[in-house]
Amino acid sequence: MKTKKATTSAGEGFSAEEKAAMKARAKEMKAEARANKKKEEGEQAVLESIAAMAEADRTMATRLHELITTNTDLWSKTWYGMPAYTQEGKVICFFQAASKFNTRYATLGFQHDAQLDDGNMWPTAFALFELTADEETKIKNLLAKAVG
Repeated sequence: MKTKKATTSAGEGFSAEEKAAMKARAKEMKAEARANKKKEEGEQAVLESIAAMAEADRTMATRLHELITTNTDLWSKTWYGMPAYTQEGKVICFFQAASKFNTRYATLGFQHDAQLDDGNMWPTAFALFELTADEETKIKNLLAKAVG
């Protein structure tokens, strides 16, 4: 028994399968464009949030942003007005400026989707006075563990 060809002969246009594949790809491209736009909007919002911070917080937030965006695939967004970094739409970590709530230190915090679990108790927030090479190494290690 002969099977029907999936493609058409020259001059007949695209087959149903080819049309379906093109529609699927167009849908994928639209979704990718929306995701890229969302990613760009999130990045811009974080940079604006950082720019509005007091100098000490701004310097630290800028460096943290660089560490996070160059060492992970996390996406930037603001969360309660603070720079935050997401994986598949879930906040993994965030920066809280000391000036946000008039505290004596800034905070690098991790949410429940961060994979920092270690037994029955583990830290999820870290006080920051300044970022030295030592703190940056610790943060890189935490990020690597947090994103799995």
